[in-house]
Amino acid sequence: METLSYFLPQVWFAILALFLFLYVMLDGFDLGVGILSLTSSTEERRGILMTSLGNVWDANETWLVIMGGGLFGAFPLAYSTILTALYIPIFLMIFGFIFRAVAFEFREQADRKFFWNLAFGVGSFSAALGQGFALGAVLSGITVDQAGHFIGDTWDWLTWQSVVVALTLIQGYVLIGSTYLVLKTEGELQTTHYKTAKIAAITTLIGAIVITIATPIFYEYARSRLFSQPQVYIFAAIPLLGITLIWLLWRSLNRQEERTPLIWTILLFLLTFIGLALVVFPYIIPTQITIYEAAADPSALVFMIIFIGVLIPIMLAYNIYQYIVFRGKVRGEHSGT
Repeated sequence: METLSYFLPQVWFAILALFLFLYVMLDGFDLGVGILSLTSSTEERRGILMTSLGNVWDANETWLVIMGGGLFGAFPLAYSTILTALYIPIFLMIFGFIFRAVAFEFREQADRKFFWNLAFGVGSFSAALGQGFALGAVLSGITVDQAGHFIGDTWDWLTWQSVVVALTLIQGYVLIGSTYLVLKTEGELQTTHYKTAKIAAITTLIGAIVITIATPIFYEYARSRLFSQPQVYIFAAIPLLGITLIWLLWRSLNRQEERTPLIWTILLFLLTFIGLALVVFPYIIPTQITIYEAAADPSALVFMIIFIGVLIPIMLAYNIYQYIVFRGKVRGEHSGT
């Protein structure tokens, strides 16, 4: 039982990290496209952006639901503490999702689409902002008592660090949304999103540099992890790989390639997740609660693994099938818009 109590929380940490990555990668471009819709110059262009999401966005958000359920079942203490500490960012995210969903459906039936267009774009921005604040607050640490219960203030999540993380995450979503639209559009609209991808790549890089420099300066746990042996060599390789991927992304945008910008962006997100996981582990809430302290009973974790083991292949197969079926360009009434 001691071995299971040590091993199973690590397995669930990896599973939840996978769910979070799949959500950020898939729904990230959804949110990015929604934010970019605010800048569309014509209704036809905005319609193309919305159409590019129409058949995939519901399934993308499923990964967030599964992750929330997995966190509740595998690490109930962390679930209750995080939700108590982050009511405002989480409700900001939920309201953003509600605005997006309602606007997406009502826009198609409306004669005057301005309000629903605005609701979809603002909802996308609000959802991304809430996620960024929540991520920044968790990485900064949540104030808890000895039992692991939240004892901080309602506004503890609002710090300059969480603001930087939130803005960087929004830019990352705009980047992956732009590279997705490069793949799905053509003509002048595609050219526009080559440009937005370049701008988002620069702003995301600036935010990532600020976070990378500030993290070891302001957080002792991260500093001790980053500069200890032999992890220091691993963490030194991550920025170098990141710079390489940024260069490959920039080169592919300059060459106006269609598929590779999205691939390099996904690899950048993956590299970021690996770096965060290495810094945070074994904490589920740095530096207060470890995965071992927050884990449910081993029998519950085993039961959930059996259930998830069946569910994950089904969901992945459905996602893959969906993207295969709806591959190809999205075109408006007038070619090249």
